[in-house]
Amino acid sequence: MHQPPHTPPPQGFGPPPQPYAPTPQQPHAAPAPQQPYAAPAPQQPYAAPAPQQPYAPPAPQQPYATPYPAQPAYPAQPAYPAQPAPVAPEFLVVDRHNSVVVDATGVSFEDHGLSIDFSWPQIRSVHYRPNTTGKALIMTVVHADGRVYECTVDAKRKDRLHEWFTQLAQVLSYYRPMG
Repeated sequence: MHQPPHTPPPQGFGPPPQPYAPTPQQPHAAPAPQQPYAAPAPQQPYAAPAPQQPYAPPAPQQPYATPYPAQPAYPAQPAYPAQPAPVAPEFLVVDRHNSVVVDATGVSFEDHGLSIDFSWPQIRSVHYRPNTTGKALIMTVVHADGRVYECTVDAKRKDRLHEWFTQLAQVLSYYRPMG
C-alpha cells in the first residue's frame, strides 16, 4: 500500500490533528499485522512547550517593517533668497448690495447677490463715471460681442468717489494700457 507524503497540518482552531505516517519498519523484523480502520498509535510529533514564568513580561515582538524616518518640521531653506511674488494691482469697492473688482483675471460685478465675471480677453472696453448725485460709481463693461453690463456702487461721499476714480484709473491703465 502506497502512503502519501507527510504534509504539515493545516492551521485552524483546536489542537493539531495527529499526523498520518506509517510506522518505520525494522530491516529484518517481521511486519506488524495491521488492523484495517484502526487508529494509529499515539505519537508526540511536537516538542513540549518551553516553560514560562507566570508573571514575566511578554517577549518584545519585532515590527513588520521599519518605520519611516522623522521628517523635519519645516522645509530646508533654499540656497538663494526667495523672490517676492510680483504684486499686481487690484481695485475693490463694496457697498451694502453691490461690488466691483478689477484684478489680473478681469472685471467682476456683484449686484444684489448676482455676480458676473469678465476675463480680459472677453472685454472690449471698460468705462466709469459718477452717478447724477456724484456719490456713486457707475462702471460699465462692454463685452466683445457688443453687450453692455453696468454696476453701481455707492461711495456715500464725493471725496471717497474721487479716491476711487484715481485708484481705478491706475489699475485699468496697468491691465489695459491702450484703453
